[in-house]
Amino acid sequence: MPSTMISQAMSNSTVDDPRKLSSLIARVAELAQSHNISSVVVGMSSETGDRLFPEFVEFLRSALRVEDGIYRMTRERAVIHLADVDMDGWQSVFNRLLDEFIEEFPAAKAPNFAINSILIPGGSENLKSKFVLAEIFPSRVHH
Repeated sequence: MPSTMISQAMSNSTVDDPRKLSSLIARVAELAQSHNISSVVVGMSSETGDRLFPEFVEFLRSALRVEDGIYRMTRERAVIHLADVDMDGWQSVFNRLLDEFIEEFPAAKAPNFAINSILIPGGSENLKSKFVLAEIFPSRVHH
């Protein structure tokens, strides 16, 4: 029985509390609606079992600005919020951080993550988590 409890605790340590995602999207909505500040929300995912991905997520968590945020959905999926940037700006920030990660943590192969983003323009209203998630983690099924 104790080994099961340890296993569960360890597996849950790679996932954030779901309330944190709601809080992150609420922050994006507040910046857009009340302060007219644009943000980019990025969905990042990796193949199952990718060892670099959790390390990169932790690296991002420590490297992002105070006004930015990160939410780890699963071991292989994360949501990143970059405040007060446009589409070009977030890519520049992300590429710089990826380069720093690669330099600090050299690996046999370069990280290979799937990335999708959505710009939330200043003035946006009624932003919903469901909409944001559908945009940054599009279905792989095509009709």
